[in-house]
Amino acid sequence: MISSVRGTAVHVDADAVVVEVGGVGLHVAVTPQVARTTHVGDALTLHTSLIVREDALSLFGFESREELVVFGLLLGVTGVGPKSALGVLATLTVPQIADAVAADDDAPFRRVSGIGPKTAKLIVVQLAGKIAATRPAGATGSDAAAAAGVPAQVVQALVSLGWSERLAAEAVDTVAGEASEAERASVPALLRRTLAALGPARKETVGG
Repeated sequence: MISSVRGTAVHVDADAVVVEVGGVGLHVAVTPQVARTTHVGDALTLHTSLIVREDALSLFGFESREELVVFGLLLGVTGVGPKSALGVLATLTVPQIADAVAADDDAPFRRVSGIGPKTAKLIVVQLAGKIAATRPAGATGSDAAAAAGVPAQVVQALVSLGWSERLAAEAVDTVAGEASEAERASVPALLRRTLAALGPARKETVGG
């Protein structure tokens, strides 16, 4: 089992990087977020999962151990393969996945390409009671709750400003998927980004 790789990025695609380790180039499938922030020549450390099939050996890499654990949990869901699991992590952050599972809400998973309604529901059902175990070592319960609660606080702020709860929640989900880790952990930062995205649509949602 290859559980991590550390080396130099020698090639970057939209959904994969080639990391040179000891003179050997390893092709690692990654989320678009990792690909966008990686440049040829960068030193790179990824937590990896090696998927063994009869016709292929495939490496999937993640920036955090937490993402790797969630990837493994997703692979345990009926109907979810490695590409679909990677797609979930490319679309949703770990706190967003935890929020959706805790709320028994399969809507965020239905927005992932390749995930149908039945599979989305299975993700929520089969991850129930498991996702909380992915909290990083050293984080307190209040730390985890605060991180997971940022999107909800932003939604509440948007509702108080006049947007519908449905539109606000959808916008926050979309913006959080594109934001940096620091922005996702900050209510003011995430609110600013979401306001910028929602600005032109406000007149259509207020006063209706």
